[in-house]
Formats: sequence, C-alpha cells, structure tokens
Amino acid sequence: MKKRQVVMKKDSTGGKNSTTSSSMVRTVRYVECQKNHAANIGGYAVDGCREFMASGDEGTNGALLCAACGCHRNFHRREVETEVVCEYSPPTFND
Repeated sequence: MKKRQVVMKKDSTGGKNSTTSSSMVRTVRYVECQKNHAANIGGYAVDGCREFMASGDEGTNGALLCAACGCHRNFHRREVETEVVCEYSPPTFND
C-alpha cells in the first residue's frame, strides 16, 4: 500500500519576473512487522511478515490491518521517501 502526499510551493524572490517553483512528493511505505509476539512471557519473537498489505479499502477499518499477519499498521516499520523537484526561470529584464 502506498500513500502519496504532494506539496506545491511557489516563491518569487530575487528579480521582479524571477520564478522559482518546487514540488515535494512523499511516498510512505510500511515494511516488515516488528510486533513482539512473545513479550508477555519475556521473550522476543516476530512473525516474519515482510510488508504491510491492507486487508480493506482505503477509509475503512480494514485498511489499518495487515492481511498477511493481522497486526495493526503501526507495528510495521515506516519508510518515507521524499523527492524534491525545483524549477527555476531566470529573471527577465526589460530595458
């Protein structure tokens, strides 16, 4: 399951007609499950689930439960990838 968050920011500083625009795309993935199933007896055992797969559609309670191991999404390690794209057009001078 992938989530995507897009943030657009426009900034016009420098010259009068200078334009700088940048966009940032964040991709969130939930990977291996880290729930300790033996914590109540003082041990350490994980179930080996390698990636979160939602058991329901987005917006339902099933979207927060893993179809593979049955754990809540919070037990899975979160990875965030951020990509920033900047576009710059130099100022134009009218003499």
